[in-house]
Amino acid sequence: MQEKDISIPYGDPLELFGANNSKFKLIRSYFPKLKIVARGSVIKVVGSLDDLTHFEKKMELIFWHLEKYHRLTENNIEKMMSESGEEIKKQAASGEVLVYGPGGIKVTARTPNQRKLVEACAKDDMVFAIGPAGSGKTYTAIALAVRALKDKHVRKIILTRPAVEAGENLGFLPGDLKEKLDPYMQPLYDALLDMLPYEKVADHIEKGVIEVAPLAFMRGRTLDKAFVILDEAQNATVSQMKMFLTRMGKQAKFIITGDPSQVDLPRKQQSGLLKAVNLLDDKEGISIIRLTAEDVIRHKLVKLVISAFEKDEEEQKAKEDEKKS
Repeated sequence: MQEKDISIPYGDPLELFGANNSKFKLIRSYFPKLKIVARGSVIKVVGSLDDLTHFEKKMELIFWHLEKYHRLTENNIEKMMSESGEEIKKQAASGEVLVYGPGGIKVTARTPNQRKLVEACAKDDMVFAIGPAGSGKTYTAIALAVRALKDKHVRKIILTRPAVEAGENLGFLPGDLKEKLDPYMQPLYDALLDMLPYEKVADHIEKGVIEVAPLAFMRGRTLDKAFVILDEAQNATVSQMKMFLTRMGKQAKFIITGDPSQVDLPRKQQSGLLKAVNLLDDKEGISIIRLTAEDVIRHKLVKLVISAFEKDEEEQKAKEDEKKS
């Protein structure tokens, strides 16, 4: 007879054990030869080595399920006990749901171009997603990053933006550098909180599993075994873009998102996003996904605003071309 202690990872114990220990009793029923006792955040198991190993694998699968979906039903338990973990994870990866947020919220790729972004990320390690505000490029990218972290394909998520001020001055905001930058990074935090509980996000940030930082903080680093998203990339200079793209380490995924129509750089400074897209458009191993106003999933008026501005820009360009000729 052998004995093993299995630690219960961070999460809601009630979701694992169930009311009156109903779920835990169901799990134990599949292992009648083992003596299984739960004490706080530890499950103590006594039995033969083969039975202990089998139990441990099944508990790892249950913990994976809880990490991914934040809920556990008796049907889930029965499925995991009767099927292999490899098959269950394969089925989960092939589904349209990218990640389950708090309360079982389903985060999916909702448009054809968003699905193209998901497919491109599965195929290539470097993906550019360019398109207008509200087209879901950043949201989809963060969902892919959270899924990769939950499935243990990467060790950390890094979310970064160039700290270019859109007509505002960070210097006038109160607080230290982090306090000045946090409001600027807020859209990234908001997306994360749609996909992970607040406590989990806070815990991951504290432990460095999730890092949200300005682009300048990437200089000199090698980003290995990480899912890295450069957001608002249209505001990165050419030298910043080159610096960022060359940070890529082994087993890393890079998604670069941006809206070429919202460049906040000084007029004479070229956008690194546009330069990179032009240079890398036909390179093997790199995908470029172009989202449009048709992918906008915010309020219906957002599409109207984008269309109106695009029409005005086309008219202004036509007038400039006419003057030149």
